[in-house]
Amino acid sequence: MARPTPASARTTYYEDGHAWGEQEPSSVPLAVALFTVQDIALRRDEEKVNNVVRWSDFDRGGHFAAMEAPDLLLGDIREFFAAFR
Repeated sequence: MARPTPASARTTYYEDGHAWGEQEPSSVPLAVALFTVQDIALRRDEEKVNNVVRWSDFDRGGHFAAMEAPDLLLGDIREFFAAFR
């Protein structure tokens, strides 16, 4: 099995970010929940093309938040949709 090299991994990320060209801003409300990830650039980039109406940072959980911190995830989802009632 071939192992990815730094160059091939970088190419994948570059192509993913440029394959569709310039994105137009979306008017669809978006909620973001970050579990133990602190990435300032992510928020800046998302707010450029998305209508971010809710941003939540949590101090526990992880990539599998639904299994690792279901109480936090469910509460955040409920609060997001409650605003649209």
